[in-house]
Amino acid sequence: MKEIEITREPVELYKILKFECLVTSGGEAKMVIDQGQVLVNGEVETRKRKKIVSGDVIEFNGEQFRIQSK
Repeated sequence: MKEIEITREPVELYKILKFECLVTSGGEAKMVIDQGQVLVNGEVETRKRKKIVSGDVIEFNGEQFRIQSK
């Protein structure tokens, strides 16, 4: 499992996908979330602006990412 460090909490889900280069753009991030391709803490998440905090686990494209606060 990879770790993603954030400098402030909360961070919107689509921004994490975009800033970590898991997708090519914010629009693509919103699309994959809307299509149900992203899991947060083991459950499908379709809210693009879902607030992500330290300790959350995001799953996308077969990979898991644990969010850690700096």
